Amino acid sequence: MSSESIAKLPDSVRQLVQSAFGSGQGSGSASHADVTTVSEWLEKISSGDLVKEDGLKPLDDTLMTKTYLAGTELTVADVALYAELHPVMEKIFKNPVSTFYSTPSITRYFDHIQNLPSVRSAAGAPALIPLDAIIESAPKLERKAPEPAKKKAKKEGEAPVAELKDADSAASTATPPKEPVAQSSGTAPSKEKKEKKEKPKKEGAAAAEGSSKKGVAATTAAAADSGEPSPAMIDLRVGHIVDVKRHPDADGLYVEQIDIGEESGPRTIISGLVNYIPIDKMQGKYLIVVANLKPAAMRGIKSYGMVLCATSKAGKDGGIEIVDPPEGSKPGDRVFFEGEKYAGTYFTNVEPVPQLNPKKKVFETIQPGFTTLSTREAAWIDPATKTVHRMMTKLGPCTVPTFVDATLS
Repeated sequence: MSSESIAKLPDSVRQLVQSAFGSGQGSGSASHADVTTVSEWLEKISSGDLVKEDGLKPLDDTLMTKTYLAGTELTVADVALYAELHPVMEKIFKNPVSTFYSTPSITRYFDHIQNLPSVRSAAGAPALIPLDAIIESAPKLERKAPEPAKKKAKKEGEAPVAELKDADSAASTATPPKEPVAQSSGTAPSKEKKEKKEKPKKEGAAAAEGSSKKGVAATTAAAADSGEPSPAMIDLRVGHIVDVKRHPDADGLYVEQIDIGEESGPRTIISGLVNYIPIDKMQGKYLIVVANLKPAAMRGIKSYGMVLCATSKAGKDGGIEIVDPPEGSKPGDRVFFEGEKYAGTYFTNVEPVPQLNPKKKVFETIQPGFTTLSTREAAWIDPATKTVHRMMTKLGPCTVPTFVDATLS
């Protein structure tokens, strides 16, 4: 990028850029940042149009899927935009906080950049704007399941086939009461006998109605994970290991009791980490749990979730590390992916499905995109758009100790 682009920036913005990047010529890692894109952003920032009232909404839309403006690392463009946005955000902060909710992507992006160590340590860095309380009080958005497809209209008076079958089945299995012996031939049936004869029919109708209700409930549950697999369907929670021991029948498995903030208490989860992580490092560990997998028995003990781990790009021989939540996380904290489509702003809390259907292979479809960035932050890369979506909690990104370009599973 040319120095001319930086020279066009307002004085206060240029000074912060130069403080954060030395001469101001830095653009992050050359392998991750498009220098042309950085220059284009600097031109836009220099014009001042981005932070005008009519420019905020388009900027918010642009930032919806971005962690950084160019590539996957901080560049001068990010620092320049942060400095340009600061007076605007400071003004909004003094007004009703609901203003922040109209531009959630800008607020998420701004809060991320202002908390980066390289920005905070820069000489002349603007004061930190405390957004935690606003983030905590943000309204939640529930993920609604699509409505089930409507059945074809039936002819008048025609009963549903399933109802007829259920009614016939219920009627055939019900044992009709024995009729009393008639006292004389030709005597008309008593009122009591009529009621007894009608009873099996009513029971059959009730059975058919119950079956119909069960069918509706099943349709609604299945609809929750219908459609294309999405990261938002996966229920990721912060967990805390309160107890761990070796599996009695498998040398390579740990049996952990993990608190994920449920009233029912810790979950039993089994992990194949014996050969990679010592048991004393497991005890008391905070980690990320995939909480809505179908329970599975492992050597006679049922596991109710999975610990999310990073495998070295060299394979298991290179080691395995547990994905860490941000410091200060609590059991049960939600973990999500950046981008409003995936519940990735602080102002949406899209609910995942209660339990992933193994036949849908949602996790198996999404998991190949899980990786760690050069910053060691866990992320999902959309295979269609190649956009990067970091794995976040309300306190910040989830990370691993050392691995870069690792796979997560």
